[in-house]
Parts: sequence; structure tokens; C-alpha cells
Amino acid sequence: MSDLNDFPITARWPARHPDRIQLYSLTTPNGVKASIMLEETGLPYEAHLVDFASDDQKSPAFLSLNPNGKIPAMIDPDGPGGEPLALFESGAILLYLAEKSGRFLGEGPVERWQAIQWVMFQMSGVGPMFGQLGFFHKFAGKEYEDKRPRDRYVAEAKRLLGVMDGVLADREWFLASGYSIADIAMLGWVNTLTTFYGARELVGFDEFGNVAKWLERGLARPAVQRGLTIPSKE
Repeated sequence: MSDLNDFPITARWPARHPDRIQLYSLTTPNGVKASIMLEETGLPYEAHLVDFASDDQKSPAFLSLNPNGKIPAMIDPDGPGGEPLALFESGAILLYLAEKSGRFLGEGPVERWQAIQWVMFQMSGVGPMFGQLGFFHKFAGKEYEDKRPRDRYVAEAKRLLGVMDGVLADREWFLASGYSIADIAMLGWVNTLTTFYGARELVGFDEFGNVAKWLERGLARPAVQRGLTIPSKE
């Protein structure tokens, strides 16, 4: 039987509570999916800051857990069969935690698959497109004279927001039965688009009233408020 000491990453980020889920992350839109989910479920966990400014994500210790060098990643010391389980990719982590806790996967098999489809929608569309928009609007790409790349991602962000707005026209959350991993997957990205990226006016966000109200509802949840700040940079 293995334990946390068998994972090289724990030498760099020692576990103070080795019986808890170990989360290695940062408060990015992808990172907060895991911290929000952990806060929502109440599963015991310990958060470790992976500092991009120090290139922590490129360190041998972190790459030993996630060879793709992206956050979040985690180790559950009490995984399937009681054995530790290491996971990376935020979508996989959401699904695992939903199954482990028995929460936020909808009511019944139909909604389970609907929740999964919206997580895939976020991972294949919302995340990549909003992220590229952020690059071309806020970061180095804003210096490019040619605005066609930026405008391409603006147009696609608007299209995706339109899809979301239509679904939310007759419900408060992405599943008819209520709040789920579908919402958790997207909250950080939509919040970042409208705040950190400063693209609220650029994408005409206020035209998507259903999404705006959904975001407000999501940000009002105490677990979301806590998750958006974990792990602390202090």
C-alpha cells in the first residue's frame, strides 16, 4: 500500500494533513474549479500554492504529478479501493469529486450526462476562447496592430455567451434540477472575462442578461466566494 510520501511532489509541498486531499493550484479560472468544488462538497483538503511567478508549474516536483505542467492537480490519499489517486485536468477533478461526494452531478443518469456535456462545453470552448481573448485584450497580444485575432475571439466569446444565455432563459442553473459541476466549471471563466480581463464592454456582456444573473447567483454562494481565493498567495 502506497502513501503520500511515495509522490515526489510532497517533498516540495509537504502535507501537513496527509489524510486530506492535497490540492496543488492557483486562483486562475481553471484552478478555482477545484477549490470551489472542494468548498462546496466539504471534503477535507489541504491547498498548496503553485506560484507561476516562480515557475513552480515547471518544476520537476510538479511535473512528477502533472507532466503537462498545468494546474490544478491533486492527490486523494483515500482514492478508489483506499489507495492514493493522483489526478490532473480540472474537468477530470470535477467529475471525480462529484462522484466521490455524490453531489453536483444532477438527478439521475440523464442529468449526469447533461452535466458532463456542459463541462466539456466549457473545456473545449469557453476556457480556450475566453483565454485567447484575454491574451489579445489584456496581455501581450494587445500590442498587436492587427486586431483580427482579437476580434475573432471576441466574436466566438459572444457566440458562446449567446449559447449560455439561451439555456439559462428558463432556469437558474445549467441543469433543470439545480446547481452542478456545469456551473462550477464556468463560473471562474465568466467572472474572469468580465473582471480580470476587463472585457465586459468588449463582448457586450450586459446584453446577455440571463448569464449576468446566473453569474450574480453563483458569486453569491459562500463556497464560491471562498473558493475564488484558494490557495492564498500569502
